[in-house]
Amino acid sequence: MSILRLADCPARPWKNGLGHTREMAVHPPGAGMDDFLWRVSIAEVEGAAPFSAFRGIDRVIALLEGDGFTMALDDGRIHALTTPCMPFAFPGEAGVDVALAGGPSRDFNLMLRRGRVRGGIEAWRTAGPRQAGATLTLVYCASGHIDTGEGVLQAGDAWRPGSGALSLHEDSLALAVHIEPVA
Repeated sequence: MSILRLADCPARPWKNGLGHTREMAVHPPGAGMDDFLWRVSIAEVEGAAPFSAFRGIDRVIALLEGDGFTMALDDGRIHALTTPCMPFAFPGEAGVDVALAGGPSRDFNLMLRRGRVRGGIEAWRTAGPRQAGATLTLVYCASGHIDTGEGVLQAGDAWRPGSGALSLHEDSLALAVHIEPVA
């Protein structure tokens, strides 16, 4: 079945050991931190811990729950990740220090092996049908309900489409992950 439930994904320590994440999907299946082409995870940010460094990886992050945090990147950029489901891209090797905007937060992470794959996250906020295209790799239900040909997604569920269509309910917000190989 192509439906993934966050509750079925065990919490694991971050690469730097300063937080926890739940891996929802990785390619190739079973790949580790050194050999994945792409990876989708949900992270719990409970304190002002720096992000783990991932050399050669492009990252895209989006706030799911909580007040969010401010990211201070070592290139001088400051980014406030405080608006839910607004993706922000940055290089994985960047040093990133975090200051919480309030209490703990939960975020959605896409990691892409630079030079091998490229992609991004698109927020779907409008109810109605959607057709799975060639680059649509994963759909995460951030809130509400989404009908797929294989069942109904609720908040915290994801779907790995092979093909087919899905439909967002009025109360739905989804994050659509698009990935394609680099030619």
